[in-house]
Amino acid sequence: MSGGLLEAPMLRAFPLPRVGLAVVAALIALAVGWAVGSVIAHAARERLATSVAADARLRASLLASEVARFRLLPLALADDRDVVAALAKQKGATAALDRKLEHLAAETGADAMYVIAPDGHAIAASNWNTTRSFVGSDYRFRPYFQQARRGGEARQFALGTVSNRPGLYLARRTAAGGVVVVKLDFASIERQWAAAGGITYVTDPGGLILIASRQTWRFAMTRPLSPAERASALRVSGAAALLPVPFQTTNADRIRVPGEKGTLLVARTAADPAGWRVTLAQPTRAAVDDVARAGGIVAGLLAFVLLWLANAARSMARRRADRTSQLEQAVAERTAALRHEIEERTQLETRAATLREALRQANRLATLGQITASVAHETAQPVAAIRTYAATGETLLDRGATEDVRANLRAIARLTERIGAVTAQLRGFSRKASGEIGPVPLSEVIEGAQLILREPLSRIYVDWPAVAADLRVIAGRIRLEQVFVNVLQNATEALLTQRDGAIVVTVDPQSERVVVRIRDNGPGIAPDISERLFTPFATSRTAGLGLGLVIAKDIMEDLGGTLRLVPGPGGACFEIVLRRAA
Repeated sequence: MSGGLLEAPMLRAFPLPRVGLAVVAALIALAVGWAVGSVIAHAARERLATSVAADARLRASLLASEVARFRLLPLALADDRDVVAALAKQKGATAALDRKLEHLAAETGADAMYVIAPDGHAIAASNWNTTRSFVGSDYRFRPYFQQARRGGEARQFALGTVSNRPGLYLARRTAAGGVVVVKLDFASIERQWAAAGGITYVTDPGGLILIASRQTWRFAMTRPLSPAERASALRVSGAAALLPVPFQTTNADRIRVPGEKGTLLVARTAADPAGWRVTLAQPTRAAVDDVARAGGIVAGLLAFVLLWLANAARSMARRRADRTSQLEQAVAERTAALRHEIEERTQLETRAATLREALRQANRLATLGQITASVAHETAQPVAAIRTYAATGETLLDRGATEDVRANLRAIARLTERIGAVTAQLRGFSRKASGEIGPVPLSEVIEGAQLILREPLSRIYVDWPAVAADLRVIAGRIRLEQVFVNVLQNATEALLTQRDGAIVVTVDPQSERVVVRIRDNGPGIAPDISERLFTPFATSRTAGLGLGLVIAKDIMEDLGGTLRLVPGPGGACFEIVLRRAA
């Protein structure tokens, strides 16, 4: 073995017994294995931290979208004619309002909706016909009632006094001094977080846990509170008592949960405008085990090679058998580790796909929440006209003018068809997309987007193209409508302060594809935003989430098309490229 590693000049100068050489070889192998394992462990920690931070932002976006789709509902109800009539104590108005609130709660998924009179007592509620009806309850002590009466609107997360279930209360003052309240329940989101793995919880500005994937953590503190802070938290939350901190903080990004093995890696999102912050804690044991296995394999292989050199006097057959046995064991261990990693990656990809589709659905519902006031305006005029035609019909009947009565009835039928078209389109848009794609008439998709955005588009000049009825593209109708609604809504919002605002839509049918361009003459997109326009949370609007275009681009890629910003002077121009159906 002349010239080998173990016959370096130092070893030749100080000869060692063969057993001593084996010990030295083993120590070198362990040192090299420890060094390699440390490098792998550091890389694994970096990847895990990045993954947990991205997952935390995704879960925060899902929560923000859920709140956003209910945000404008109290505002729309504050001016509702049935709410105004019930607060004015008109005969039969309260019963009508009860049924309306019950229907709206079922359609929107709100936990409860109710109206409070100026004296603090509820006069109508969506649960009016249940044993736990809110009707008649006194809410004068509730901070959201007091704040809404003073400032016009309020938001409070608290435990229900009647239902004994926690939720977020969104309140809005009416013109008559009453208060409209919509309560949101986050049980579904908590279950989704729990199924996705890890521990997810939401804290208020004071550090109190409000929403959590573990119900036993709700209304627990994340830091010691002073007596004044504790009293304020109890008054606002309505909880009987605050729970102690459910974890131990080991360092800035690690916590330990009593009764569980190992530590959890923590990622926290930035606080939203209300001061809420989402925290995700993921176990690190799986990553550490992978690093240990990798380091062990490397150290074992090096030790085997060095020991084989140190024990060259052994027979060739024994050395070959030992080497084969150890290699087979190492390959089996690594194969098992790789199989486990593949299974975990498949599960993560499945959860990510589920969360992406949930975020798309939440984006559609948030869009519907933002245009609730527009829908009320769109249907108010035909409803008023129907009442006029019905009233004049009675007079015409008394006069015997039957032909005029028939004309009134035909007008009423046309108006109801208009209302039905608007509500049917919104109902279809709110449904969860099936994921199936096929030939879809492009004209129907554009008409659907026009119907959803009719009120905001009516304030702007829009040059619509003439699209042939037989022009079809490969898509899913609801998902493609979502892309058009997102792009057109961004254009209308960019033109809010533009006196001569205009949008031009062009359609260019080609042999294998269809190119649609939507251009506005607004202020355009700032260079710092355009560079990261299709990345999450990139937005120049204070009320925007920065997710609409990200979701739209993701949908277009699923459909085999593209969505991009076309550079050019003045305004903004988005290009949608679709596959043309044969």
